[in-house]
Amino acid sequence: MKPPYDITPNILKLISSISEKIGEINANYLNKPSTTLRKQNRIKTIHSSLKIEGNTLTEEQITALLENKRVIGPQKDIKEVLNAIEIYENLEKFNPYNEKSFLEAHSSLMNNLVENAGKYRKQGVGIVKGSKVEHLAPPYENVPYLMKDLFQFLKKSEEIELIKSCVFHYEMEFIHPFLDGNGRMGRLWQTLILMRKYPVFEYIPFETLISKDQEKYYKALSESDKSGKSTKFIEYMLNVIDTSISDLLKYNNRTLNEKDRLDYFISLNKSEFTRKDYMDIFKDISSATASRDLKKGLEIGIFEKIGERNKTKYRLKTGYNNS
Repeated sequence: MKPPYDITPNILKLISSISEKIGEINANYLNKPSTTLRKQNRIKTIHSSLKIEGNTLTEEQITALLENKRVIGPQKDIKEVLNAIEIYENLEKFNPYNEKSFLEAHSSLMNNLVENAGKYRKQGVGIVKGSKVEHLAPPYENVPYLMKDLFQFLKKSEEIELIKSCVFHYEMEFIHPFLDGNGRMGRLWQTLILMRKYPVFEYIPFETLISKDQEKYYKALSESDKSGKSTKFIEYMLNVIDTSISDLLKYNNRTLNEKDRLDYFISLNKSEFTRKDYMDIFKDISSATASRDLKKGLEIGIFEKIGERNKTKYRLKTGYNNS
């Protein structure tokens, strides 16, 4: 069964904007950002997704845990972060179209945090805000077949991934298949669905924008609940994705110093290139700056030079493959 939603002019506009920006990311070799940016964004993703659920650890503490350092803080919060690190370091192990993989991810994410991690709930649940029941989830007996239906939609629908990922995220939150961990699973699974089509989503921390204004996230969920369609949530999430991709492009266009540029360029793994290729990546630098950068790269042994004058090419030396 196809979950109900409408394709509005706003949704079409956002899809067009996101598609253009993904094209720009691919044209600028940004679909696999530098190691530093990847690490920073992974920390942001984990910090923001868990902060939404009440985790108190800072980005600095999460960085320390990622580097196997000792951190002082609530044991539950530390365990949540360690579980999330394990998941986000091994995203390629999970198949977004496979229900068994979905349950395995929940089992890892909620390991030693809840009983029956990786198993659907066996009791009724409601989400209460203040004295008001905000959302009454479907009866637990319906969860297995509702989730099966949702995975069928994921596998068989010809809808584009940008829409499917939002629909899955909303419908999963509505079904509320687990006693705990539904929010972080919804955000994780949307990332996985998008990654299959656009690998850059592994490094886009859209959770940061959700966490900065959680009220909008919950409002979009609530409005979709009331209308019986995921349309409002799709609009909200596409807007978040669009802004997050803009932030990645802005990061790349910021003022970089020589070391930043060389580090970033190494991460692109372009084995052979010209000065023009280098300037195509860093569009705001002069030819003199590009020449200085490349000279520095030769001096410190990152590159080797082939040919002379207008036939000059550069080659990345073995051992500087920074994938």
